[in-house]
Amino acid sequence: MTLRRTSIRIAAGAAVLGSVSALVAPVSAVAGPHHERVQGGAVVSVEQAADLTAEEVARELRGKIDSAQVRFGVTAYRVVYRTTDSAGAPTTASQLVVLPENGARRLSTVSWLHGTTVYRKDVASENPKSNDRLVALLFASTGRAVSAPDYVGLGSGEGFHPYGDPGATVAASVDGLRAARSFAHRSGRELKRKVQVSGFSQGGPATMLVGRALQQEGADRYFRLGALAPVSGPYDLSAFEAAAADDRIARSGIYLAYFVTAWNKMYGLHTSAGDVFRSPYDGRVEGLFDGHHTAEQIVNELPPASKDLFTEDFLNKIRKPDGVLKEKLRPMDNTCDWRPSVRVEIFHGRGDEDVDFGHAAYCADQLTRNGAAHRLTDVGDYDHNGSVRQALPRIVRFFDEAAKTD
Repeated sequence: MTLRRTSIRIAAGAAVLGSVSALVAPVSAVAGPHHERVQGGAVVSVEQAADLTAEEVARELRGKIDSAQVRFGVTAYRVVYRTTDSAGAPTTASQLVVLPENGARRLSTVSWLHGTTVYRKDVASENPKSNDRLVALLFASTGRAVSAPDYVGLGSGEGFHPYGDPGATVAASVDGLRAARSFAHRSGRELKRKVQVSGFSQGGPATMLVGRALQQEGADRYFRLGALAPVSGPYDLSAFEAAAADDRIARSGIYLAYFVTAWNKMYGLHTSAGDVFRSPYDGRVEGLFDGHHTAEQIVNELPPASKDLFTEDFLNKIRKPDGVLKEKLRPMDNTCDWRPSVRVEIFHGRGDEDVDFGHAAYCADQLTRNGAAHRLTDVGDYDHNGSVRQALPRIVRFFDEAAKTD
């Protein structure tokens, strides 16, 4: 786990749980607790976040992401829109929408799905120095429109972040595309139907699930899937959490704590914090993952090793899950278990010590069993955050190639 400023990217729990039927239902038709219909994607507010020339974009990327592919200036907007939360109730979410200043009226579209973020302001729409803001600028500077959702409960959206919930993640992503299309139309521009989807870490499995939702009839009336490029994702979540329980990844305790607190809130994994966390941490862990504490604050408060943070009985439940935990983990282990009808390239770095390269091979094997055409690309001996920086220029080229076949 590499900390960059106030940013933390935790691979555990890519927000992609639940049944396939829940994912392919039209998001705008999801009913809340009072059976009201949600106008998913309706724009609530728009605020300009940045206006950069091509030279300024390249300057922002310099030293972090290869800027050789920058061609156009961009304008970025913070867009708040309507969507649904983990209970299917109406809520709002925020995103960064970035449009290229290239004079084109019709634009190809990228949906960028970010990795796990613990602090609600460390997202593309809020933090101009975040990696996800820079990724969105890069894609837009190549001539594409970009929808970079913050997910529910992060950014300036309402409520808490239902980390690990598939319905809320897919809703925020698909409704984000709808909101981006609506905003672009008001600006006299149109988004093309085919969407190229990419995401890092947690966003890797999310990419596959959003792709599946777009490919299925009913997920959206307009948008269709164009290509998939997941990066360094934990596609076998049961194995990832077991590795965290055994302290076989860096800062396992922090990864696992975020996963457990979120899932307990949604699924009721335990009745007493003392059954899960060792004293004195049992009284403080859940409060730290409220979206208002930075990564550094959390790391300073909690031990990095799972064995020092969790009770042994609970770690055994993570190693050999049953009941609700086993039920909810099962779909997380099958995010690649379908047959995309578009080009797929899986990116990973063999030097990644946060998410083992075996996860990428696992995803590729599932796609192979389903007869899906795909390519697995090893970006080299880079760590978790380094892998996405190496992958991004290749993703741009891959999307360029995929667009030629549309």
